[in-house]
Amino acid sequence: MKFFDRIKNKFNSRNKKNRSAQSVIPFRLNFLLWIVGILLLALTIRLFDLQVLNGNSYKAEVKRSDTSIQTNNVQRGMIYDSEGKVLVGNQTHQAITYTKGQNVSSDDLYKIANRLGQYVKVTNKNSRLTDRNKEDYYLADKGRLKSVLKHVKTTDSMSDDDKYNKALDYLDKHPGSWELTPQQKNNARIYAAMSGAYSLSTTYIKETGVTSKELAAVGEHLNEMPGVKIGTAWTRNYPQGKDIQSLVGTVSTTGLPSDEVNSLLSQGYSRNDSVGQSYIEKMFQATLAGSKSQTEVTTSGNNVTKEKVKYKGKKGDNLVLTINSQLQSKVQSILKNNYSSAGNSYSSGVYAVVMDPHTGAVLAMAGIDRNPKTGKQTVDQIGAINHPITMGSVVKPATVMGGLMSGVITPTNSTLTDRPIKVQGVSTKASWFNKTGSANMAVDAATALEVSSNSYMMQLIMKEGGMNYTDNAKLTLKPSIFQKERYYFNMFGLGQKTGIDLPGETSGYEGPSTQSHVGSALDLAYGNYDGYTTIQLAQYMSTIANGGNRMRPYVIKAIRGTKSNGKLGPVEYTTQPQVQQVIPAPKSYFDVVRQGLYEVTHGSNTYVTGKALSSVKPSVSGKTGTAETVSEGHETTTLSFAGYAPSNNPQVVVALAIPGSTNDDGGANLNMAKEIFNAYWKTVKSSKSVSDD
Repeated sequence: MKFFDRIKNKFNSRNKKNRSAQSVIPFRLNFLLWIVGILLLALTIRLFDLQVLNGNSYKAEVKRSDTSIQTNNVQRGMIYDSEGKVLVGNQTHQAITYTKGQNVSSDDLYKIANRLGQYVKVTNKNSRLTDRNKEDYYLADKGRLKSVLKHVKTTDSMSDDDKYNKALDYLDKHPGSWELTPQQKNNARIYAAMSGAYSLSTTYIKETGVTSKELAAVGEHLNEMPGVKIGTAWTRNYPQGKDIQSLVGTVSTTGLPSDEVNSLLSQGYSRNDSVGQSYIEKMFQATLAGSKSQTEVTTSGNNVTKEKVKYKGKKGDNLVLTINSQLQSKVQSILKNNYSSAGNSYSSGVYAVVMDPHTGAVLAMAGIDRNPKTGKQTVDQIGAINHPITMGSVVKPATVMGGLMSGVITPTNSTLTDRPIKVQGVSTKASWFNKTGSANMAVDAATALEVSSNSYMMQLIMKEGGMNYTDNAKLTLKPSIFQKERYYFNMFGLGQKTGIDLPGETSGYEGPSTQSHVGSALDLAYGNYDGYTTIQLAQYMSTIANGGNRMRPYVIKAIRGTKSNGKLGPVEYTTQPQVQQVIPAPKSYFDVVRQGLYEVTHGSNTYVTGKALSSVKPSVSGKTGTAETVSEGHETTTLSFAGYAPSNNPQVVVALAIPGSTNDDGGANLNMAKEIFNAYWKTVKSSKSVSDD
């Protein structure tokens, strides 16, 4: 019995434990459900607070705190000459800058400008102050704006902008009712610079001329002027002299040029960016500008709370020019020193180009622009590509090549008689040495170049036009003769753009080409009608010098990076010589012309024109020019020259022109040419490295 009682007790005990466990499980589950419920309730309350009770304030706070990318300018690439000398460099300055925060009001800017104006003096040289700048500053004071609005008619329906414009109109019409003090004008310049900046963009308040006193004062009060900093700026300097500016151009110093603002903004520039304004600086702006640095900026309201540099930026790439700075300087001086001897009272300038005939590389490009009315002279190197000039007899080798290529003469049969040309309806035209016919003589093509025979060139053109000349005959040429002449001239580069890598090149000037002007086709034959640029003259003579390859002139030799030490870095691009056209003429034609050019400077004829160059070593071959022109109502002459050296192995071409000369007997063109050739052998290449005749 006891045994069965023990089994029963154990069974009852086990049942009690099972019931106890079953009762614990619902309790734990209920407890967890209560916890979840409380958390959900807390979350609901929090969401209600965030979205309903305080939603607007939190949205405003989000707007006040933001992270954006701030960009800053980097140092501009430099420009070097062909020997690695710096032509255009960068000068570092300490500067006062301002980085505009987000949602900065005009009232904030006004207060900062007034505060900064106590420590920094900004002049018109630093920032030009316009009437609108003055008005904006004056009206930035709320009290003054309110006072001005009392004098104009406004309505409640008008927008704030409309009211502001009304206030501006009032100030324009009543200049005597308000005036800024010198201190306020200083502050107004600062205010204008700050107002023109974009959010999170950095602008220069004072880029150059910051004194140590100003730096100390600003540094001491930076915490009072949000966004104001002491930074670094760069401006262009010219170690080899500022004359090179007329070739390389300039860079803006007060932000984007006003006439190109919209175009440059569309390209991603900021209003306060400095950009190339002319010539090489402008044409290669993207290369020289580099890549801006990028800084991640966190702002809270109007204050910058954190800055982190994401990209340091990349300095602009450097340009290496074909220009030899020493030769460039000497050629410019040669023009200046010899210009007056040409008789330049009515002259508009003088220009010269030195070129490698085998590559088209421009070694020097010099020029002087002169105002005939005032006599003022300015450096104008770029005038060599955009100033068309009636060049005169210097183009006669192209006329001879046209006669050979058209078949009216041959290398072995080219003799004609130099005599005055008399045709019906056209005034008598003659060579300079044979005005009356007393010096009639037989000349072949080479001799015609030696003595600069106008008569020979006119007879060639008449033959090309199908006319056999006889005295007092009717001129039967048709207007198409102009096209035929210019076809050969253009082939050598005369009368069309050369394609040089500089902006603003002109193609020259073409005189009228109608039947009523057909007599002028005779003048065109000896260079007294159309106008050409000096760079065209250099390209044309280079084509003759190298045996028939018309090379594209260029001034950009290479684009190079920068090493960590600031020196010239690896080559990123090199200009390759480009043949624009191969003249379809045999060597024998060029031999005739080159013989004539040699005789111009070394011939024995009584009427040889370039004998003054016979003593130059290595020997020079070339052609002189004296075009009859009218300048300022006076009879004048263009003195020109184009030639190469050495005669038997051309290494360099010199071309120059002096329009409006009154002294065609002074030999200014030949003196300039002689000095330029000598300067080349002294500065660029030793004359001992080449063979002479």
